[in-house]
Amino acid sequence: MAELASMKCEACRAESPRATAEEISTYMTDIPGWKTVEHEGVLHLERRYKVKDFATALELTNKIGALAEQEGHHPAITLQWGLVDVAWWTHAIRGLHRNDFIMAAKTEELFKALS
Repeated sequence: MAELASMKCEACRAESPRATAEEISTYMTDIPGWKTVEHEGVLHLERRYKVKDFATALELTNKIGALAEQEGHHPAITLQWGLVDVAWWTHAIRGLHRNDFIMAAKTEELFKALS
């Protein structure tokens, strides 16, 4: 995971390649706890984080938001008491790109830093 987390996102366009099945399989080993989920034909990376209370969930959400702005790549985030659901995918290619795995790894690091 450290290797992915140290990478930077690259700008994607509609013609950017989606991650291959082999790449997805390799990257998934680096981000335990994440799963791939298809929504309306578009593959997403998703993970639920359980934290001790609403304040911690909000803190994690804000840290993910700041990271997203810094990297120029933005997730779907759902905040609840004690829970933060995060989904990464690349809108421009309607699927998964290496950027999504990079951001999932960076999200993991933010979560671990809260513990």
